[in-house]
Amino acid sequence: MAKIALIPLLLAAGCLVAGMYGALHNQISYTVSPDYFHAFKFRQFNLPVDLRGRIGASIVGWYASWWMGLLIGLPVMVVGMILPGWKAYLSRCLAAFAVVAGTALIAGIGALIYACLTISEATLPDFWYPDGVMDKVAFARAATMHNFSYLGGFLGIIPAAVYLIIERIRLAKHCSRPVTMGHG
Repeated sequence: MAKIALIPLLLAAGCLVAGMYGALHNQISYTVSPDYFHAFKFRQFNLPVDLRGRIGASIVGWYASWWMGLLIGLPVMVVGMILPGWKAYLSRCLAAFAVVAGTALIAGIGALIYACLTISEATLPDFWYPDGVMDKVAFARAATMHNFSYLGGFLGIIPAAVYLIIERIRLAKHCSRPVTMGHG
């Protein structure tokens, strides 16, 4: 019952991790393509003109990703129910959220590296480019990073679940060891 009572707290934590990830992620993609934000994301999120810079990129990242904590948090928390006790459930689910964020980061950075190696003026993908984009190559690279980061977040459920299963096995082995009393 204690684990079920933790679900709202863990969902909030998952949303916090996802939102912070988005805010930090957008600092990288803003470096890659300010156009991606100025011509697209700032308008999409109706950000006030005075916030259209790095701070705005973080705000957009928060708004664009906090909800992923709900979508990803629920399956991770369901798998976490296999853990014994509320303390293990709480600590290991929080660690599993970090595993998801790490997986999303790896996917996003990997996609960015791939995009930097493959996207050029000669190989520019047939993306939709909003008015005002001056560097379509950089825009396409940032867009690729964003798309694969979302994919990485969803795929992150798998290593997070594996981590939780391994922790369950590890905790079961730890709890099944006989207790020995020292003499002296």
